[in-house]
Amino acid sequence: MKRTFVCKADEIPDGGTLRVDADPPVALFRVGDQVYATADSCTHEEWSLGEEGELEGFEVTCSLHLARFDVRTGQALCLPATLALRTYQVTVDDGRVYLADGYG
Repeated sequence: MKRTFVCKADEIPDGGTLRVDADPPVALFRVGDQVYATADSCTHEEWSLGEEGELEGFEVTCSLHLARFDVRTGQALCLPATLALRTYQVTVDDGRVYLADGYG
C-alpha cells in the first residue's frame, strides 16, 4: 500500500487536532496512541475541524454551529450536521503519521 507522510505524531497532542493542507484539506485527531483522519470541513457548513474543532474522546465538535462527529467513522452525531465526514486510513510508523494514498 502506498502512503503519504503528513506529520510527526508528536505534532498532535493527545486530545488535539491538526489541519493538513492537502487537496482537499484533512483533519487529524489524536486519542491516546491512535490517530484518526477525516475531511477537514464540517459537512453542515465549511468550517475547519482541524483548526477550530474541539475534540473530546472520539467526538469532534464544530465550533461554528456545534455539530458533532465521531472521528473513527465520520458519522454525524447531531444536528445541524446530517452528512458524515469522509474518513481516511491512517498508519503511524516510528512516530510518523501517514495517510493511505488516494486520500485527496
